[in-house]
Amino acid sequence: MKLFKLFLLLILTSCSSDEKGNEGYSDVYNLPLIPYNYSNPNFPNTFTPYVFSFDNTPSNNTITDDVVTLGRVLFYDKNMSSNNTTSCASCHKQEFGFSDDASKSIGFDGVQTFRNTMGFANVGFYGAENFFWDHRAANLEDQVLIPIQDEVEMGMTLNELVEKIGTLAYYNPLFENAFGNIQVTNDRISKALSQFIRSIYSYNSKYDEGIEITNDIFVYFPNFTAEENLGKDIFNGKLTPNAIGTCITCHLPNNVPLHFNQPIPDNANQIIFSGAEPDNIGLDIDLNVEDNGVGELVGVISLYGHFKTPSLRNIALTGPYMHDGRLSTLEEVVEHYSTKVLDHPYLSAHMKNGAGEPRHLNLSPEESAGLVAFLKTLTDYDLISDEKFSDPFID
Repeated sequence: MKLFKLFLLLILTSCSSDEKGNEGYSDVYNLPLIPYNYSNPNFPNTFTPYVFSFDNTPSNNTITDDVVTLGRVLFYDKNMSSNNTTSCASCHKQEFGFSDDASKSIGFDGVQTFRNTMGFANVGFYGAENFFWDHRAANLEDQVLIPIQDEVEMGMTLNELVEKIGTLAYYNPLFENAFGNIQVTNDRISKALSQFIRSIYSYNSKYDEGIEITNDIFVYFPNFTAEENLGKDIFNGKLTPNAIGTCITCHLPNNVPLHFNQPIPDNANQIIFSGAEPDNIGLDIDLNVEDNGVGELVGVISLYGHFKTPSLRNIALTGPYMHDGRLSTLEEVVEHYSTKVLDHPYLSAHMKNGAGEPRHLNLSPEESAGLVAFLKTLTDYDLISDEKFSDPFID
């Protein structure tokens, strides 16, 4: 009888505790009683140990379901801005691959941001670790706090942020579940946001189906159309095997950052689609422009015009393109590489031909269309409709 009473007491205590948990704020957000699985994704076999050698997750911020759940709420909460109008998701929209459909996003006070918004898919595998177009953030944990403090984007100080989030009672159970108590700190907000963003993995595209069948990006994909296979061959440089500057050079480099210091398997990097180094791809003819990227930030003239090499995952969803959103469509992007690369004084070496001139792919209309068709196979439609990455707020 004593054991039964103890058991009943535990149940009642648990129920009482539950009433103070997430479900106590069901009028604020729609969260499952058991958190979604973020920590153990069902990666396909193509996500090999080599791929995970690019993982930029720090040892003190490994993904847990409760911390990601907190991060998801923070990501979509407009209270993160000074006038309660703008969230992280205002610029990083799920339906656009966590990018924006504007060339430059609009901040909390109606002012346009300085650069184009990049998508988030698989940022945990960005081997260089630095973030933003100019690599100014040393890691994702630093990156997530910078837009909050930006005078155009969200307009908060970190002290104001901590105080504000601390007054919102619906965060109490989320911080309790994630960190063991309700204390709000910059570090906890940073960890939660970066965990949520890192959990946005993309691996359910038509391309992923093809690479799982063949395990080799250089061979015919049976699930592709003839046009898509043609585009894949162009991406790989198969039609011009001795050429320098084909797409694969930057977006599937078969190397790893030096700090990994490990042997490189043949044809190992077939699924990441982002480079480790910033590049100058000949968008401008000289340095007389508004934005000179990495070089301007670090004061190294040879890096002027260099910008981060973003992932091509979901690229069909993330336009407009380039750091300033100057190119509206994938067709325009392909045309740039085909005929419009300019002779910038610090053009990246792989963007030059053997004579040191800008490298032009000179694609035929059929080849251009094929390359665009291939890029569209990188779209992960499951990702942009997955509820566990969606806005949890009721209103």
